[in-house]
Amino acid sequence: MASGSSAGAERRTKAFQFQHVHDEGGLQSLLFWPFLSMYLVTFTANLLVILAIITDSRLHTPMYFFLSNLSFSDICFTSTTVPKMLLNIQTQSKAISYKGCLSQMYFFVLFGVLDTFLLTVMAYDRFVAIYHPLHHMVIMNPKFCGILLLGSWILSVLDSLLHDLLILRLSFCTELEILHFFCEFNQVIQLAYSDTFLSDPMIYLADGPLCVVPLTGILLSFSKIVTSILTISSASGNIQHFSMCGSHLPVVSLFCNIGLGVSWY
Repeated sequence: MASGSSAGAERRTKAFQFQHVHDEGGLQSLLFWPFLSMYLVTFTANLLVILAIITDSRLHTPMYFFLSNLSFSDICFTSTTVPKMLLNIQTQSKAISYKGCLSQMYFFVLFGVLDTFLLTVMAYDRFVAIYHPLHHMVIMNPKFCGILLLGSWILSVLDSLLHDLLILRLSFCTELEILHFFCEFNQVIQLAYSDTFLSDPMIYLADGPLCVVPLTGILLSFSKIVTSILTISSASGNIQHFSMCGSHLPVVSLFCNIGLGVSWY
């Protein structure tokens, strides 16, 4: 029994192996600089947003409070996968340890789900600002905003913890090849040689409400916003209200479409 446990532990500490579609060193070198540039631009832009909101007292409003947290989440979200990918390209090594793979999946799910909740909360804030403008600051008071942020973090942490616990109960061979540039949950779970019958329904039960509820909340908020805007006779009022939520809708659409694309793949 002890030998079986040690063998299982040894299997878990072995390195997973990445397998990319293109293995040519020259092509990887060409990809390194564009991806590094995009990562630095993303990191710098989000950092500047956070610093601008912190230093300017005029931006200390619920919308910018959640926007600063969204920028922080985006920095962490991209940092869970891109630096490791750049390191793999630079060193021509595609290996990642079992613990490294678990950590990457944990933080990837954590900040991905957190982004979803923050976008939902921001949609609700825009709904309150347009539908109840006189009571906006009363409803979206600092305490309530803090509760919404804390709830988003707690749900995100629990969901990512569930994903890692489901992986921990599985057994893997000593060497694996993941057909992805990072440890994506669906790709990893397909490589387990132990039974995954329990894992699939648990993930659907956990992720289903976490996807459907925020998306439904966003759609309801924007439908109410559009209805409210259409009842305004003033053209300047329409432009002002559309400007308040016009930038948020493309971000939500882009985020959801990319998420659906990755899930489908």
